[in-house]
Formats: sequence, C-alpha cells, structure tokens
Amino acid sequence: MKFVSSFAKATTTVIFGLSKHSLGFASASKSVSHQFIHNSTPFRKSSLVRMSTTTETTTPDVSRFMSGDRPEGTKDYIMQQIMIRVKDPMKSLEFYCDVLGFKLVMYREFSKWGFNVYFVAPVDSASIPKGLDNDKDAQWDYCMKLPGCIELTFNYGSEKEDGLVYNTGNGDKTGVSNGESIKGGFGHIGITVPDVYEACERFKQLGCVIKKTPNAGGMKGLAFVKDPDGYLIEVLPQGPMITKPLDCDGVPAEGGEGYKDNSK
Repeated sequence: MKFVSSFAKATTTVIFGLSKHSLGFASASKSVSHQFIHNSTPFRKSSLVRMSTTTETTTPDVSRFMSGDRPEGTKDYIMQQIMIRVKDPMKSLEFYCDVLGFKLVMYREFSKWGFNVYFVAPVDSASIPKGLDNDKDAQWDYCMKLPGCIELTFNYGSEKEDGLVYNTGNGDKTGVSNGESIKGGFGHIGITVPDVYEACERFKQLGCVIKKTPNAGGMKGLAFVKDPDGYLIEVLPQGPMITKPLDCDGVPAEGGEGYKDNSK
C-alpha cells in the first residue's frame, strides 16, 4: 500500500456495531423443509412430488434494550477496544494514524512471548496527557479508560511471510487449509466522516484499496476501504446519508446492484 507523506488531517469518529446475533438475538423463523411424497405404491422415484417451501421471518422487539438504566454494576463499563492481528505494525500504524487520523496512545512489547501490541484511538495529540511517554502506569490508566481503541497485535516474524497472513472474516480464503472461502463472522470496523465522497477522494490519492466506492452497489453514500491486512473499514457520514452524482471512481449515483453479504 502506498501512502503519500503529506495529508490533510482527518477528523474521524470510531463507531463499533454489534449485530443482533452477537448479542444473542436471532430472527425467529419458521421453515418448512423440502418434503417428498409419493403418489402410488410401491414407492417409485418417478412418483416423487416436491412440496413448496415457505419461510416466514419476524423481527424481534428490541425496544427494551434502548431504554432504562444500565444493569447494576455496569455503570462504568466502556467499549474500550477491538483487537486485530496485523502482519507489519509500521504499515498498520501508517494506515490508522496517517490515513484515518488516529493516534498511538500506548504500546507494549512482550518479547518473552513474541508479540507487541499497539493501541490507536481517534484522539487529538493535545488531549493526551503530557508525560505519558515516560510513565507506563499513567499510560495504561489513560488507555484503559479511553473508548473506541483498536489494539493492533503484531506477532514476531509475520512481517516476513509472503502475502496476506490473517483471515479477515469476510468470505476469506486466507489461512484455510482446503482453499475454500469461510463464512466469516467478523465484518468490519466503522468510522464516520463529515463527507464520505471527499474522504474517498483523499483515500484514493493516498493509494488506499477501496473495496466499495460511495456510489457502487445498492447502498449509496457509504464506502469500504481496506487496511494493509485486508480488514474492511466502513466509511459512513456523520450527517444524513446523501449521494453525489459521481464518486472518486467516476461511478454515477444511478443503478447498482443490491445488498451482498460479504461473509459468504
């Protein structure tokens, strides 16, 4: 991935979404599987009649999870981090800090176990307490109370491996012994920006891999870019979901295919 040295500072906000399945919810569905009956006796394959299949899906009522007090004992819990494994920490830090505008707020080296961790977060340098570089305890305390961090985990030696190293969870073949795509669970990390179209113009100039431009596909006004390891970053607007006539790849707002589940 190629990045230019000069770049405009991006103001971003991390958003982390949990699917209904990740919270233990599942759509209630009623399915009638394919059944076969025969019209005569004795049983003959030629007499099989395939019955129609119907599927009814209902959406659960989740309204109670949006109101009321937090459960006792959870008042001070925060969404502090999501961890992803990365092949080359320098390339990952260049992407998350130079491209997305995050800051490295803490890192630890665990040479005994052969790995390092780097915590990045969407904060301004001015908001980071002074002196943290020389005070590991204060650095830890600050980081563990900071919402929306990404922990980049680097296992020694991975930077020397050829090609991609880690499976991204989105119908990915990386690391799969039989070479077939998996049905991944992990989907993406999300950021919001003031203008998705302007952000994508900048990402393109910086040499980022854009998986979906704002006008591509059926969902308009949002985009997906890839980090150096292939993890998807969803780019959403901080305001209304608007569309513009052309995006960074010259794709018009009209047309486009429908929704595609990238886990398959």
